[in-house]
Amino acid sequence: MKSGVTNYKLVLCYDGTDFKGWQYQPKQRTIQGALEDALLKIAGKRIPVFGAGRTDAGVHAEGQVASFKASLSLDNTKLFRALNAILPDDLRVQSIETAPPDFHARRSAVSKIYRYRILNAPRVSPFHLRYVLHVRYPLDLRAMRKAAALFAREADFSAFASNKERHPVRNVTVSRIRKVGNEIVYTIRAEGFLRYMVRTIVGTILEVGKGKIPPEEIEELFRGKKRTLRTPTAAARGLCLVRVFYPRSSRPMTKASSTGLV
Repeated sequence: MKSGVTNYKLVLCYDGTDFKGWQYQPKQRTIQGALEDALLKIAGKRIPVFGAGRTDAGVHAEGQVASFKASLSLDNTKLFRALNAILPDDLRVQSIETAPPDFHARRSAVSKIYRYRILNAPRVSPFHLRYVLHVRYPLDLRAMRKAAALFAREADFSAFASNKERHPVRNVTVSRIRKVGNEIVYTIRAEGFLRYMVRTIVGTILEVGKGKIPPEEIEELFRGKKRTLRTPTAAARGLCLVRVFYPRSSRPMTKASSTGLV
């Protein structure tokens, strides 16, 4: 790294409803675009920002991670305050860290956790509508739990992705469902994900919950290695990127957060 250039690691949270996803798109409101616009005002030049995961339009995040390299006159605490003063209210920086020179938000990540929320009730509060998939009809929770467990494997996930990938094998280490009041909460952790993979897995589990396909049919879907009508994509609003994991060697030198410098 050039002398005077710092490698920054940011942890972000955002309501993805009014964003067209993470990746920059001309004349569209995106997370990457908003961050780069804010840094342009601070640094006087455009600085590329890299995200740990390219969340799609409407997908939320509690622990998205981004990184960028720059030579700035502000310390981490002042940069933290400046970014949050410029960024829109539905995108917040939770912390800023000085990362090791070789840290990269996407390439250094070892795994990610996503959560999907399904409200299984007659009505949904307008305060929750943006963050849950509302399902009014009864769902077979036992069958859904059985189906969810079948996705915890290292396998070709082509049947649960939006397009053909050259390397479709993914290792899912956690895939489970729990009930919290009227909510059915699905949690998945993997080293990496294909496009729309989580939402398609949720859509498939919902088909099981509706009684349209038995859990045992998921094995057949894996073997088929292609999308079918039995693997629909669930709505984006229920999905949230919860956390990104990194090796211990990526620990920061200094950190500014909402609780101060730690």
